[in-house]
Amino acid sequence: MEIAGSMSKKYFGTDGIRGRVGEEPITAEFMLRLGWAAGRVLAQQGSGRVLIGKDTRISGYMFESALEAGLSAAGTDIGLLGPMPTPAIAYLTRTLHADAGIVISASHNPHYDNGIKFFSSEGTKLPDSIEHAIEAELSNAMKTVESDKLGKAERVSDTAGRYIEFCKSTMPYRVDLRGLKIVVDCANGATYHIAPMVLVELGAEVITIGDQPDGLNINDGVGSTMPQQLVDTVLKSGADLGVALDGDGDRLIMVDHKGEIVDGDEILFIITRDRLAQNQLQGGVVGTLMSNLGLEHALKDLDIEFQRAKVGDRYVMEMLLSSGSYIGGESSGHIICLDRTTTGDGMVSALQVLSAMVLQQKTLHEIKSGMQKYPQTMINVKMPRRMDIDGMEPIQQAVAEAETELSDSGRVLLRASGTEPLIRVMVEGRDDAQVSKLARQLADVVETTVSACA
Repeated sequence: MEIAGSMSKKYFGTDGIRGRVGEEPITAEFMLRLGWAAGRVLAQQGSGRVLIGKDTRISGYMFESALEAGLSAAGTDIGLLGPMPTPAIAYLTRTLHADAGIVISASHNPHYDNGIKFFSSEGTKLPDSIEHAIEAELSNAMKTVESDKLGKAERVSDTAGRYIEFCKSTMPYRVDLRGLKIVVDCANGATYHIAPMVLVELGAEVITIGDQPDGLNINDGVGSTMPQQLVDTVLKSGADLGVALDGDGDRLIMVDHKGEIVDGDEILFIITRDRLAQNQLQGGVVGTLMSNLGLEHALKDLDIEFQRAKVGDRYVMEMLLSSGSYIGGESSGHIICLDRTTTGDGMVSALQVLSAMVLQQKTLHEIKSGMQKYPQTMINVKMPRRMDIDGMEPIQQAVAEAETELSDSGRVLLRASGTEPLIRVMVEGRDDAQVSKLARQLADVVETTVSACA
């Protein structure tokens, strides 16, 4: 059995700080203090210039202003990027030599949620030590620097154009997309003005949906977490494939010409096998505790090492760096190609798949063959509060019995949510009926045991 614990920081979770707008900590007051605290800490790391970008949700304007004020009060200069994908902000932070980048986004969540993510000067997620330092600074009284030391703010020009050119550069120069009809779903999010242009400039015929953001419709019935409209549009238009990004552009799900969804595990397999064929694969592949067992077995057949990190792209990144590997990702579509960029990037990942299709002269449906996904069932068990289930004997016994029944053909995972009082019970195996039965039995035992200990 694998058990993943909960976060130890007060505000920062596995993907920054996130919550409902207007409820602590996602308030203008907190963002003011967060900007100040971040400015104080980051000033110790460099000259004190921070970039701020955001997705298209309406609350982004409010939080952008609050962060800007807090950073200025700490004496930090600010570069305002406007609506930009999360990976674009990582790229611009690195290439514009800023000390950090701040992303205002709740990724695939609805418009009434929002959040904050930070990137280091190298375009990677902030290390835990810096997040701890920012949280510690938040407990101090806010003090504004002298007027002649206040930070200045400026708009950064041509951010979209810079990022579009970068995306295009991640494909081999001899490869273009002429002859392909592609539907791209921008989730009414941060890629609405970028993703279609990347594909058009590479020669594809592009049909775009989810490209009319109004501040409230981000991820609403569109995007990588709700791909049905993309499926319908691909089938209706006779397109070769569809590309679905999430609200901030770091997540990718694809759809083949038959309307079949291609998830993050399959995308990871496609990219890895293509790198192997091009003799460009370095090291192994990193997935997470949630990666489908079929991916692990498919990579084993190719004699490629597969490692599992904790859930969260920051942990995938940590394992990639420690193992010397370049390719990793999550089932949800967060794919990291360190041989192309520094963080998970939905558009760059899509281009790697499209490049493989062109080079191999195969359809997306054909190129995903070679990996057989195993049935997987996950049940969320609510808890009255966060609890450590490691020492609860009934749960351990139930897990052991499930693992015995599955033998070598499956696995069991109990994972505490990093943002909610939930235990995620997941069972995976070759037999769908067996998997569903064992997941339900385990969830019942967890719920009963937790209730008795409450």
